[in-house]
Amino acid sequence: MKKNRVVETGDSLRKALLCGMIREEDTAVIFYNLSMLEERIRLLSSCFPPGALHGLAIKANPLFRVMEHTRSMGAGTGVEAASLGEVTMALKAGYQPSQIVYDSPVKTVRELAFALKTGININVDNFSELSRIAELMPSIETPAGYHASIGLRINPQVGVGTILESSVAGVYSKFGVPVNSRRNKIETAFLAYPWLTGVHLHVGSQGCDITMLVDGIGILYDLVLEINSKRKQTGMTPVSVFDIGGGLPISYIDRDIPPSMKEYAEKIEERAPLLFDPSCFKLITEFGRWVYTNCGWTVSRVEYVKHEANINTAMLHVGADLFVRECLNQRDWHHEYSVYNHEGQLKTGYSESTWNLAGPLCFSGDIMAKELKLPVVEEGDYIVIHDTGGYTFSMWSRYNSRQTPRILGYHDHQFEILKERESLDDLLEFWR
Repeated sequence: MKKNRVVETGDSLRKALLCGMIREEDTAVIFYNLSMLEERIRLLSSCFPPGALHGLAIKANPLFRVMEHTRSMGAGTGVEAASLGEVTMALKAGYQPSQIVYDSPVKTVRELAFALKTGININVDNFSELSRIAELMPSIETPAGYHASIGLRINPQVGVGTILESSVAGVYSKFGVPVNSRRNKIETAFLAYPWLTGVHLHVGSQGCDITMLVDGIGILYDLVLEINSKRKQTGMTPVSVFDIGGGLPISYIDRDIPPSMKEYAEKIEERAPLLFDPSCFKLITEFGRWVYTNCGWTVSRVEYVKHEANINTAMLHVGADLFVRECLNQRDWHHEYSVYNHEGQLKTGYSESTWNLAGPLCFSGDIMAKELKLPVVEEGDYIVIHDTGGYTFSMWSRYNSRQTPRILGYHDHQFEILKERESLDDLLEFWR
């Protein structure tokens, strides 16, 4: 565990306890270090060419206040939306249509018409969707100064990573058009539709190494250069928008050293140099996990402790409701944990036997971690789960109808409420 992270988290936890931001009813709280989030976005922007659009994946963190916060980072910061709901949230949060990338693989005709009329960037998932757009285009009145792009998602078929469920560039994928078996049809589409000026790929998320990501980009880069040569011969404008997706791995365990964003960008530029020439291409990225995850952490009060011969169990107020992947696939999804007493003081050392961290839901699989080496845990202590800023609250489960927790953001230990703890009336209204 990196010492500075433990110190920073402990300082913030104690400050939150002292100033009343963690109340008696706040049995669990999610924290976001907004200063760190800003640093991640600035670093991302610095690694890619001017004019690139960084579409932060809403599915990783759809908190409205966070979306408003990232919007303030500048015109190069956009969002990637996987549903009409996410598109709507982005517009309400103040993002311009040209800053939104719409990637749902099951867009309806009405949704496509809305995106076209509004001027939102669209990544088309399949040829049937492409035909729908072709039918819509003659009747669409695009807004003044229309600058949105329409791109085709292509599966580069570079293989799968170590986590099958988060790999989307194998020989088979439910997403996109496979490059090997549909190459001729892909080229035909780009030569038939002058308005088809973009390509999109996404290799996977967590578990896909940097070589696989760069190889996927390289395959589409070579294809686009060939297509542009043919488009030029027919007098068509070139394909000029290249969406590389996201997927750069992060570290959930401090002993793991993930690739840096700078290293990734340098390898992309080495393999596909024209992507870094703004006069040739507009680059789009779709990072979510890399931007958000390390910026957040979750704390839960320990309600009960159970002792058996060789194992202890700490009963927490978060489990599979917040950590569904961790509970159902512990082999691939891990976190690091710290234990603090009721005043927020870090506990050290290890107890003689190991610990399970169990959640509050009524099924036996609601255990997020097993056989951990932890200090002695007591009722009233706090367990901090590190690196929870992405793909946690966005995947919240309504099973057992538990209230969603208070969510706090902070700059230098100055707190703001990003989302209040759900009231029982709000919970009832959800099910009404």
